[in-house]
Amino acid sequence: MRVLFILDPLVALNAYKDSSVAMMQALTARGHSLCVAMQGDLFIEDGEVRARASSIELVSGADLHSRQWWIETASPVDTPLHAFSAVLMRKDPPFDMEYVYATHMLEYAEAQGARVFNSGAAIRNHPEKLAITEFSEFTAPTLVSRDMERIKAFHAQHRDVIVKPLDGMGGTGVFRLAPNEANRNAILETLTHDGTRTIMAQRYIPEISQGDKRILIIGGEAVPFCLARIPLAGETRGNLAAGGRGVAQPLSERDAYIARQVGPKLAERGLLLVGLDVIGHYVTEVNVTSPTCFVEITEQTGFDVGARFVQALEAAVGHSS
Repeated sequence: MRVLFILDPLVALNAYKDSSVAMMQALTARGHSLCVAMQGDLFIEDGEVRARASSIELVSGADLHSRQWWIETASPVDTPLHAFSAVLMRKDPPFDMEYVYATHMLEYAEAQGARVFNSGAAIRNHPEKLAITEFSEFTAPTLVSRDMERIKAFHAQHRDVIVKPLDGMGGTGVFRLAPNEANRNAILETLTHDGTRTIMAQRYIPEISQGDKRILIIGGEAVPFCLARIPLAGETRGNLAAGGRGVAQPLSERDAYIARQVGPKLAERGLLLVGLDVIGHYVTEVNVTSPTCFVEITEQTGFDVGARFVQALEAAVGHSS
């Protein structure tokens, strides 16, 4: 297969722990070829969706902590997306209007025969925090609103509450409102931009102390290990970007049950790779843009997540190895 990655600049990736790089390694190991482009390299000309894409190869035995882990083997070429065996959308958030435009172009490319994972429409239709509301049987009490009085009433009812913006990542903008939070009004005014921006409020889940678990679902089936991101002492966020410590562990019975109920439904909608975030017994996010944790799970358990992903990708495009 010839696979195009749409992602952030290669020089900006922390290759030693980057899941996209783990995918590249697994693809290379199975004899597939790699191309890369950035979101800004997508364009439409004469009605056809194309990308200015570069062919690359991974440097065998390279130090992934360095910036010399790949080489460009050919100058960038404008190429229709349908000319690739698969297109992997791995651009990190923010999910801004440029990202939305990109999902539209990817959707148009699919209509022209491109095989895109995750599909443009599916990414756009599953905002990562709002998507949990479809599966309310697996979520803690949740409110989505910009009405500060409604949010205050929710806080009064549940007393210990997490509030967060709908477009944040890596734990940014997440606040815990304790029962007697003196700064509650100021926090809500800031997050909602004085009632003009919608946010999410959820009842606090004490099991966060045991970790915010990332469950990877590939082709509708869960990887048998998750990564529990355990927060620093005194911290309410388990995100690795917020200083959390990642500990791989087998899925619990509850984790596996949630994955069996949710995974196939999401796969049917064009989501080949999903990262469910679970705290205790509750789903808190459905990550569809560029789910991570491949490397941590693989290194700690020996289960090759990248290889599993490539096998699912091959099956999705009908490739025979």
